Amino acid sequence: MSQLSDQVGRVVGGRYRLIAPLGAGSSAQVFLADDVTLQRQVAVKMLQPALAADQHFLERFRAEAQTVASVNHPNVVVVHDSGVDDVPYLVTEYLAGGSLRGMLAAGHRLTPAQALVVGLETCRGLAHAHGRGLVHRDLKPANLCFGDDGRLRIADFGLARALAESGTTDHSDSHLVGTMRYAAPEQARGERTGPKADVYALGLVLIEAVTGRVPFAGGDPLAALQARTHGDLDVPDALGPLRPAIERAGRLDPDERADAEELGIALLAASERLTAPAPLPLVGALAEAEGASESVDERTQIAPAPSVDTDDPAAGLRGRKARKARKAAEAEAVAVVDAPEEGPAGARRRRWPVVLAVLLAVAITAGGLILAQQLRTPTAEVPALAGRQIDDAELIADQNDWIIDEKKTRRDGTEPGEIVSTTPPPGDRLAEGGTLVVLVSEGNTLTDRPAEIVGRPLEEVALELDAAGLGHEVAEEVHHEEVPAGHVIGTVGEVETSLPRESVVPLSVSLGPAPRTVPELPAGAGFGAARDALAGVQLEVAREDVFSEEVPAGQVVTLDPPSGATLDRGTTVVVQVSKGPDRVAVPDLRGMTLDEAEAALRNADLVLGQDCCASRGTVVGSDPGVGTQVRRGTSVNIFLAR
Repeated sequence: MSQLSDQVGRVVGGRYRLIAPLGAGSSAQVFLADDVTLQRQVAVKMLQPALAADQHFLERFRAEAQTVASVNHPNVVVVHDSGVDDVPYLVTEYLAGGSLRGMLAAGHRLTPAQALVVGLETCRGLAHAHGRGLVHRDLKPANLCFGDDGRLRIADFGLARALAESGTTDHSDSHLVGTMRYAAPEQARGERTGPKADVYALGLVLIEAVTGRVPFAGGDPLAALQARTHGDLDVPDALGPLRPAIERAGRLDPDERADAEELGIALLAASERLTAPAPLPLVGALAEAEGASESVDERTQIAPAPSVDTDDPAAGLRGRKARKARKAAEAEAVAVVDAPEEGPAGARRRRWPVVLAVLLAVAITAGGLILAQQLRTPTAEVPALAGRQIDDAELIADQNDWIIDEKKTRRDGTEPGEIVSTTPPPGDRLAEGGTLVVLVSEGNTLTDRPAEIVGRPLEEVALELDAAGLGHEVAEEVHHEEVPAGHVIGTVGEVETSLPRESVVPLSVSLGPAPRTVPELPAGAGFGAARDALAGVQLEVAREDVFSEEVPAGQVVTLDPPSGATLDRGTTVVVQVSKGPDRVAVPDLRGMTLDEAEAALRNADLVLGQDCCASRGTVVGSDPGVGTQVRRGTSVNIFLAR
């Protein structure tokens, strides 16, 4: 630490005076510092100088620091500040309890109940961060830190991502082993890393905390990583009731893996089968720094042992038992400190971590008992909520101090907003502050409606909708030029292709083409004009030539049906065209008898008029005369002579 000691006394960023070195690694140096502005102790992590020239890293570093600084959760390390002062630096809250890595390095192993405490608080911090879009990517024992209140915090959110994208990061084998020791299978395959990778890493951490070994670790690091991509995580029996929860966290496929919140629920449920945990064996931050042999990148921040302030409500357990525990610890510490020194100076220095560990027991005992109490918080029985509305669950959750996690599903026979089930199920007990997962229906399951309905008979479409579990209604009937009457034009409005069962599909049904009106014709119009006008409204035409006394030949006499009439498209309209007046010529009746003349006139559509001059004889003339053009039915007078 000689090089680190050279930095002591330096003021970083104009306000953080470095007090003591805490450790160093390939990527950073960590110092205990005084914030001279706010008069508080903080931890300052100063990254390697080469990173100051990497503009891409600096941009990523600032962005990640700002994002993490916005996270406010009791199980995530508070980021106070960040900047560049010759080197990039990060300022976080000062944590005096050491890390999980410190416990393991000191030879401690956790019981399943103690591991549950660590896992539960880590899950809470991860769930909150994941909900804000943050993924840690480098979760390991060194990043699970404890304050002087015994509460766990997750450190270094966002730093792993920023360093990974830096071109100057050390990628030596030792760095690879330290980082990839807790890598998820998808990380080992070089795939995109999501929140489920943090859950997998936590499973590895909890196994190591209980057994002292990390599955798939040891030997060739690359071979160990490759082995991790071939199957689910094998959880040792030593994990006891925690085993099912960690097995789900260690699934090979991230889609089958629990998320942080689900893992926390499973761990909390396992607490019912465990006895209350003993206090966590925290070694203390200063003791961890004194005895650490790994790089600072492979452990958490190290801080001096906290002083015990009996007036501080966060410093330890209240009450008579806590005071007795503190007095006993203090007495033992005094005995050790006042004991005569024996052996060389090196032996005396080695005794110092033991003294610190005893002093830390005061705070650690208090913190551990507080965490144990968290697992014995008041509980209440989960009521039967299936069939009720989500508002009812929220009211009950408020009464029992539960957190509602609403998840959506679909189930036939349910209404939107209706509760389908809960986790834990009815009858189980749930502690205050626990999460009640409520499965809420969005209605019936989805079914696909028939895709091809346009232009098909309504009866056919109705049968297919019924077969798909859907109803229908004729929402409108309109004329359509292409779709025949009684056939479906389409749906009314935008209708999804997938619908909840029993949904009613509104249909538009064709009345066939719109009716046509027989047009008016201009005076004197001929057949050609009539034909074009009728074709313009898609009516058929038939010609009929007729005699007309009033209408000149070649002009339209009338239309049948007449102008203004309403007809179906394609109906035939008869166009009567004038042939002019109907005339016949008076035949030549001369030399005919009376009877013969009368017959000849009748054949010519004429009528016999008067006869004169003789009662018998033959016709000698007529009036009108022979060849005269007269109307049909005209009377013709004849003249007879003997």
